[in-house]
Amino acid sequence: LCRDTSQRTYPASGSDTPFHSASHHQQKAKSIEDLAKINRFHILTLTHFLEKLKNTPYGDGNLLDHSLVMYGSPMGDSNTHTHKRVPFLLLGHANGTVKGNLHLKCAEGTPQANGLLTMLHKLGVDDVDQFGDSTGTIAI
Repeated sequence: LCRDTSQRTYPASGSDTPFHSASHHQQKAKSIEDLAKINRFHILTLTHFLEKLKNTPYGDGNLLDHSLVMYGSPMGDSNTHTHKRVPFLLLGHANGTVKGNLHLKCAEGTPQANGLLTMLHKLGVDDVDQFGDSTGTIAI
């Protein structure tokens, strides 16, 4: 939803601070607040997209039932460029292969690529055994 390294602003978020600048908040309260506003705006945009998928009939359900949407961050802590504990959401049911209503906290050091490999398998791409630095899949 954003270009992480750009100086793009999101006025509709209530902040005029560019995303990248806000992400390097240096523990300053105003920058952290601006980043929170921008992230909230992005989540609301995602919510709108998900509602459209859910309200679009498809086959025996709706498009959200038959989709798998990933939303997340490329960093665990953008202020320090930390690539550990990278959060992301998987939304939708991928044709019934993902149950939903599940929150997972992976073990320390679990590569994000494990989640990406898991997504491939849930979407029927079973002939891929490794994705980037993956070490396996995640039970979802």
